[in-house]
Amino acid sequence: MSLLESEIRQRLTRQFHLLAQGDDAPPGPRYRLEGLMEAAVISGEIKKEALQALIENLHQDIFAQTIEARLGEDWEQWHPFPQIPAFALRAPVSPSTSD
Repeated sequence: MSLLESEIRQRLTRQFHLLAQGDDAPPGPRYRLEGLMEAAVISGEIKKEALQALIENLHQDIFAQTIEARLGEDWEQWHPFPQIPAFALRAPVSPSTSD
């Protein structure tokens, strides 16, 4: 595993762990990670398919469910590579009035 691939794996793991714990993942680190993934593919360091498999495998390991189960089968249409399909859980909201 290359140094770049190792760094991408660590950052992606960190992002998914934050989200799995119910925290929000700040956009800055996410965008930098997406940029690293795109640069890795453009430079030929890592294949796009390998990074997509890494995303899916880490998601399965950390969230204990597939991305498809969490976001739907067409998730890649809404999050094309190098976008990371990572969202915080919705806050529990209940109406404060009867209207």
